[in-house]
Amino acid sequence: MGKGATVFPGHRSVLRIALPVMLSNVSTPLIGVVDTAIVGRIPDPVYIGAVALGALVFTFVFWAFGFLRMGTTGLTAQALGAGDGEELAAGLGRALLIAAVVGGVLIALQWPIREMAFGLIEGSERVEALARRYFDIRIWAAPATLANYALLGWFIGLGRTDIGLVLQLVLNIANIALDAWFVLGLGLDVRGVAMGTLFAEYFAALVGLAMAIRHFRLHGVQMRLARLLLADRLRRTLAVNRDIMIRSLALIVVFVWFMAEGARRGDVTLAANAVLMQFVSMSAYFLDGLAFAAEAMVGRALGARDRAALTASARLTTIWAAAVACLVSATYFVLGPWIIDLLTADPATREAARAYLPWAALAPLAGVWAFQLDGIFIGATRSVEMRKAMLVSLLVFIVAWWLLRPWGNHGLWAALYVNYLARTLALGRYYPALVRSA
Repeated sequence: MGKGATVFPGHRSVLRIALPVMLSNVSTPLIGVVDTAIVGRIPDPVYIGAVALGALVFTFVFWAFGFLRMGTTGLTAQALGAGDGEELAAGLGRALLIAAVVGGVLIALQWPIREMAFGLIEGSERVEALARRYFDIRIWAAPATLANYALLGWFIGLGRTDIGLVLQLVLNIANIALDAWFVLGLGLDVRGVAMGTLFAEYFAALVGLAMAIRHFRLHGVQMRLARLLLADRLRRTLAVNRDIMIRSLALIVVFVWFMAEGARRGDVTLAANAVLMQFVSMSAYFLDGLAFAAEAMVGRALGARDRAALTASARLTTIWAAAVACLVSATYFVLGPWIIDLLTADPATREAARAYLPWAALAPLAGVWAFQLDGIFIGATRSVEMRKAMLVSLLVFIVAWWLLRPWGNHGLWAALYVNYLARTLALGRYYPALVRSA
């Protein structure tokens, strides 16, 4: 690795990073879509609800450790900008070490995690029983899931989103194929969905490790244990990851709260919200392509101490993100009813989902600004500001939910929009100081 330097970003450099991420992310929401569609072939909303609740638990458990992707991206991009090849390798090693330790702890603590999770999320007796079966299988994927977060973050930080594309496609295609086989072929219902995810995660982790080792050999980089365990680097890694973890937990609480409130309104409302959250997930994954580009480009600019490149990276990625948000939102308004029919065969769920479709269709326009600011601050590893902003926006969401309760499920969706706005304003307040720091 030579001396770090930034290339002043243009539209081409934004798209070079963003497009592979978008292509890989096209298959990522298909996991949830396919899971929902497969169990949706059973004309009973309880199966969709069970997969939604089971997946929601792991959203809480695994997304809480999403710092392994985000923190690794920012630290890797900055090491690349500074031209520090040894730190690039050591950064991945630290992230994988954390993944292994945390994954083992999650498996060891699976009983209290399960009981606490299902104690907080209320569903019908049948939904919860099936969701518990899902949990008992998928929890064993924890080390591999977290390792995949670290590997993906590392490749994005390098700007090698083409490798990230391959890794994500391996994970997602394997997951889809295995889910279909276990559920439709072997009749394992929600257990088959969990088993498909379990095996796909370990397969993808092995492929990702092989790719990382190959990258080391091609660039003559070695992972030195002494560098990996440097006290100051470990402290910085842990501090960044701690703040991002708290930030992620606050964000997850918002979505857990959202789904839990939907569950309290009955199986049909829960199923309708689960279907529409697939719309939100799909739009987020498209927008993440530009947010990931912001992470890599802003991080590299900050590592090279190039303020002009930092501001140009933030501006260009946001312009592209806004354009994508408009396109996705328009697509949902046109194709939304057809997508709903594709995801569920239950008439009551279809009717309810259509009633709330405008909320899901407009979500990309409401959330794009928060997503882009997240990407900018992750690339800059400004994790303290991210933690503070998310905690404030969580409080705002809870207040909004309480005030909007008389409007039922419409009020619940409106509170989610208030959260998007709060996240945007809270992080935007810190942006001028971030630019000055470069």
